[in-house]
Amino acid sequence: MKRVLAFDFGASSGRAMLAELRDGKIDMREIHRFSNDTVTVNGTMYWDILRLFFEIKSGITKALNDGGFDAIGIDTWGVDFGLIDKRGRLISNPVHYRDRRTEGIDKEVSEIISTDELYGLTGTQFMRFNTIYQLMYLKNHEPEQLENAEKLLLTPDLFAYMLTGEIRAEASIASTTNLFDPVKKDWNFPLIRRLGLPEIIFPPVIKAGEIYGMLTDEICEELGCKKVPVIAVNEHDTASAVVATPSISDDFVYISCGTWSLFGIELNEPILTKEAAKLNFTNEGGYKDTVRFLKNIMGLWLIQESRRQWRREGNEVSFDQLETEALSAAPFKCFIDVDDAAFETAGNMPERVREFCRRTGQYVPETRGEVMRCIYQSLALKYKYTFNMLSKISGREYRRINILGGGIKDKLLCRMAADACGAEVLAGPAEATVMGNIAVCLSALGEIDDFAGIRKTVSESAELKRYLPEDSAVWETAYSDYLKILKLNM
Repeated sequence: MKRVLAFDFGASSGRAMLAELRDGKIDMREIHRFSNDTVTVNGTMYWDILRLFFEIKSGITKALNDGGFDAIGIDTWGVDFGLIDKRGRLISNPVHYRDRRTEGIDKEVSEIISTDELYGLTGTQFMRFNTIYQLMYLKNHEPEQLENAEKLLLTPDLFAYMLTGEIRAEASIASTTNLFDPVKKDWNFPLIRRLGLPEIIFPPVIKAGEIYGMLTDEICEELGCKKVPVIAVNEHDTASAVVATPSISDDFVYISCGTWSLFGIELNEPILTKEAAKLNFTNEGGYKDTVRFLKNIMGLWLIQESRRQWRREGNEVSFDQLETEALSAAPFKCFIDVDDAAFETAGNMPERVREFCRRTGQYVPETRGEVMRCIYQSLALKYKYTFNMLSKISGREYRRINILGGGIKDKLLCRMAADACGAEVLAGPAEATVMGNIAVCLSALGEIDDFAGIRKTVSESAELKRYLPEDSAVWETAYSDYLKILKLNM
């Protein structure tokens, strides 16, 4: 019986999970958890990458004390990267995607290539922090970093390099960069040359299920472990979550729900139409060369950051309390566009919600409950808008939404999603990301039959909860108001 050590990194925390297959189900348990704290120095927000690698080593040590393991898998967020020099050393700590350095860089890029043409080449949703804009910032404002760089390693690839010494780029994480060809499943080198970026820094691409390499002698000696493989799972956390969608049908909609809400469908080919570009959908890599056609929606970040502000003001409120207060507030008095640029960065989120309502001529929420009600219902209505757009672009009708990840613990959001979209919501698994990570590792080790077997195993391993729409007519009326206020077109 093979055991897997899976590392799952989120924007605010990470954990190590030890897992194996028992009676056809994934049996996993957390053996190490740690915070993922950013560090701001001289106005730049960094990931503390060396500290995070220390936590990986700590997780390995705890796993060894718990009986050992046969393989390691790593998943993280997308777009961010580290540069290593000719001697294999990290040039600088990776910069956080929420750092403001990329503001305005899209205009510099658009002078070289139009947004429409760029979408046709990469199929990537425009977001100001995409890797393309981070690299163009370096090219135009800190060129010495690129001049000294031998290779670019996206976050999970960087951790795998630190463990194995091997330099690779896993396809799903590479597809978040806006520099990846979704048809050829490789770097778009003509685009890279056109932008004036150094081709040499882009590593060879491998697919999920392949092996980076074995743990280095140095790591094995330091930690007292045997040489085991580091397996390239679907290293983008959303890609791992989608692998773990408990669906027996190929025709499903998913929301990977956490700090972000990644709302999409799984396809065999990318959709690169002008309509998809206009609506800002993205085509990212999935397992076995599938395409995750999805839209990034701001997600629970709005709720998390609002709670942080109230706690800064001395109000120790729980998420359950905020949910209760939201339910007690009158519905549909005001709406926000959850993806408005005003909500991208950390700060006083409740006041930004109020300011959005002021400038759009709406009722301005006063109490915590009113602010929370505004956020919740606006998020659910953005789900409905995206749900409708997916059907329109794909030409398919969907009756069920699979909500995956930690966001399923927010029962109010799940209920509102079902009501707003007029569709059944199947919530679970809560641990979709790490389950997808583990399942791909177990498949690579020969423990699970490929893909269909993975989804069957996940379905039998997870606890799922169903939500049926109850007040769809009321939400339809609210949706009409929402579209008018936000000036959205159907």
